[in-house]
Amino acid sequence: MPFLNANTSGGRNRRVIRVPMLAMLVAGVAVVAGCDRNPTRVPVSGQVLIDGAPLKFGQVRFIPSGGRPSEGDLDENGRFTLSSFKPNDGAALGVHQVAVIANEQLSYSETRWHAPKKYANYQASGLTQEITGSTDSVVITLSWEGGKPFVEVDKTPPVPSKSGE
Repeated sequence: MPFLNANTSGGRNRRVIRVPMLAMLVAGVAVVAGCDRNPTRVPVSGQVLIDGAPLKFGQVRFIPSGGRPSEGDLDENGRFTLSSFKPNDGAALGVHQVAVIANEQLSYSETRWHAPKKYANYQASGLTQEITGSTDSVVITLSWEGGKPFVEVDKTPPVPSKSGE
């Protein structure tokens, strides 16, 4: 066995595995070269409209299949710029499911919804967007479908704190 060396020092029979440093270096380079932790991203920005008007509160999230999501906060004009690994680095190329999270916590039990709740879940929103290159003109269109912003009250009693333990 070329990589095993019997060592009998001190009266004990120990086997030591030798791995040439060059082989470890080559394996390390191969692993690093084969892993694409940061897929190609392109700058992406746009606007969210609800019933034709800018959505002025919330966040948009783009979720690619098998990749890291990108997200951006909405400004007073409903505009956003996506970030994934670092600020404003955009989104991966390809088709994304989209979520628009537009709720505001007013108190422990009250939440104001600035857009229908269904849009907050990318699996239920029905929204998709294909990113084929850098763009600043993505438009995401939402609708209240006859509804309007509302405050949701959670009537579940708060869990008492365990002070003194």
